[in-house]
Amino acid sequence: MTNTQSITANNAVLACVDGSVYTDSVLDHAVWAARRLEAPVQALHIQPPGSEYAAPTDLSGAIGLGAKSALLEKLTQMDEARGKLDQQKGKLILEHAKEQLAEAGANTVSPLHRRGSLVETISELESTTQLVVLGKRGEHADFASRHLGSNLERVVRAAHHPVLVASRAFRPIERFVIAYDGGPSTRKALDFVAASPLLAGLECHLLKIGADNDENRRTLAQAAARLTQAGFAVQTELKPGKADDVIAAYVKSHGIDLLVMGAYGHSHIRTLIIGSTTSAMLRSCPIPVLMFR
Repeated sequence: MTNTQSITANNAVLACVDGSVYTDSVLDHAVWAARRLEAPVQALHIQPPGSEYAAPTDLSGAIGLGAKSALLEKLTQMDEARGKLDQQKGKLILEHAKEQLAEAGANTVSPLHRRGSLVETISELESTTQLVVLGKRGEHADFASRHLGSNLERVVRAAHHPVLVASRAFRPIERFVIAYDGGPSTRKALDFVAASPLLAGLECHLLKIGADNDENRRTLAQAAARLTQAGFAVQTELKPGKADDVIAAYVKSHGIDLLVMGAYGHSHIRTLIIGSTTSAMLRSCPIPVLMFR
């Protein structure tokens, strides 16, 4: 691939970078995906709306004495300085992304520096995006290993394209497992894997969690047949147990490099009440996860 900054975004791999320790890994995963998809990479950095200059509110009566004007002036200056620093930081992050992508030889689209919501921006870019790549945790969660990035669930729930959640560090992807339950999101994942060049030629595992009965064996066999028809040599397994425990154990025991799964199959309210297999897997799984809604 030749690095060309003037390429127009068309079915790009969108790499979301925020300056966290996941930034380099996000870029590495994006390059890997772009090469297999023969697609350009576009780096996106979102500057939170709170970092913009905020005009002071009317504090009449709330601040007394003669210090009111001086204090408001200082607050204004601080807001302006903070906004400028955030802009400079965003430019540095995108400059780093451009350099890393260029070194990897990736075809790149001009980077995007936006203010506002990551979810809304990704939605706006859907027509020119085929895959979104982001880190498991954001800039302010680097050292909280059990805490997922605040935008992650919102992005996955809103995205119509697959979302690749990068692990802490990139490693070559040679084998993957699809956690298959026969539901709409995992059927979407199965169709994507069968039709896309992203995982073509890699070692394919198909795992279903459930009782060893005729219905589950039939569901697993039908899914395996779809993948076999697409050219994969499929290793299948039907295992009972709690989904997140079984998947984590399978990933570890089989040396899996990538987990493919449906995401957030229940409403946000139900997830808050009973928890989510998706969130549990993202917290505990040390490998990248390709998710579908």
